Amino acid sequence: MERHQNLKSRLPLYCSFGGLQLSKEPHFDDHQMITVCCCCGTFLTKKLQAFPGDMDHSADASGLLEGSDIGSQKERVVTEEEWLQKWEMGNIGFHKEQRHPLLQKYLDVLLNGRSGLRIFFPLCGKAVEMKWLADMGHTVVGVEVSEQAVKEFFSDHSLPYCEEPVPEISGAKMFQSTSGNISLYCCSIYDLSSSIVGKFDGVWDRGALVAVNPCDRQRYASLMISLVEKNSSYLLVTVSYDPNKHKGPPFYVPESEIKSLFGNCCEIRCLEKVDDFSERHRQWGLDYFLEVSTIWVES
Repeated sequence: MERHQNLKSRLPLYCSFGGLQLSKEPHFDDHQMITVCCCCGTFLTKKLQAFPGDMDHSADASGLLEGSDIGSQKERVVTEEEWLQKWEMGNIGFHKEQRHPLLQKYLDVLLNGRSGLRIFFPLCGKAVEMKWLADMGHTVVGVEVSEQAVKEFFSDHSLPYCEEPVPEISGAKMFQSTSGNISLYCCSIYDLSSSIVGKFDGVWDRGALVAVNPCDRQRYASLMISLVEKNSSYLLVTVSYDPNKHKGPPFYVPESEIKSLFGNCCEIRCLEKVDDFSERHRQWGLDYFLEVSTIWVES
């Protein structure tokens, strides 16, 4: 408890939307510090187990975190060839072997009581959550530029599949599980359209928007909006850190930009901020690294 009290004195919390310091006292348990914004209901969570006794990097969502300036990242461009090389070299620190805790926690928010949904995974890699959701009875569609990543997904899960060309997209392939409930398109995401893949009831976007070149975000957002059904749910995970200290990817996406990209047609709500700082981020020269989960519903 003494450790918690020390943290309490060192971690001022601020509302991500209103910018006001939170007036409610934090609640502590063995693993997290949780507080709720009194002006907009935003949840903010701090993991305590990552670096006990040294939480200076966890200074929360102050003005620095929520600024709209993305620094030198504005001009940063990562080519398709660079992404392919990452997979070829095994430089895929962005891939997670376990299901993402934020998807597990907010799955009910994404599904909203519905079953048998069509769920889209943009820039899917070999995300393990695809099989998890398919096993629940949902139809999963993903898109990934790396054929190696797509084949590794089916291999990792011992899933038989068939491969066929996509007539509408030159050079593209579609890999589909023999069960028919997982279809992965190997092509540029910008080659997709609703006439090719249909529309979706839900989207899990972890590692997609944050991987898109900043100059392409509006194009990406417009595409995603065109691919979702009315009243669909879009669960988005972005990252927050000082963009002047790391060139990305993953890129820093300000919450103000999320609202600018999607807010005209969707209801947007910040669900939670989790301190995900690790030694890897320290080696990048960062002092803090947050995962920010947001849900938006097409209206």
